[in-house]
Amino acid sequence: MAKKARRKLEEEEAAAFEFPVFDEVAFVSREFELAGAVGVMGVFTVVLGVVSWILTRLTQIWYVGFLAGFLGLIVSPFAVQRLRERSDTYTTADWAGLVALQFFGWLALWFVLVNLTGL
Repeated sequence: MAKKARRKLEEEEAAAFEFPVFDEVAFVSREFELAGAVGVMGVFTVVLGVVSWILTRLTQIWYVGFLAGFLGLIVSPFAVQRLRERSDTYTTADWAGLVALQFFGWLALWFVLVNLTGL
């Protein structure tokens, strides 16, 4: 009886998994859509970095530029949703990647510009 039950379990495990059909067209179109979103966020990153640098230079207070950049970081995903038609297909991981890329890019650009001009 034990052999029969074990054999039945092995047959069920072997037949349980099948690879799904890979849709190449959907994959490529999704990757192109995400690449466009990365481009839009890249433009926002450069704009935020320059605006933060200008505000830091004008006020001579570092946290004014930081607050302006941080507010821009909060607003930019909503702008991407308006600009990209298929942004409703983005997963949470896609959004997290876009925001993290923008955050670190903005900080890097802002720090480099501040250090170059010697605040």
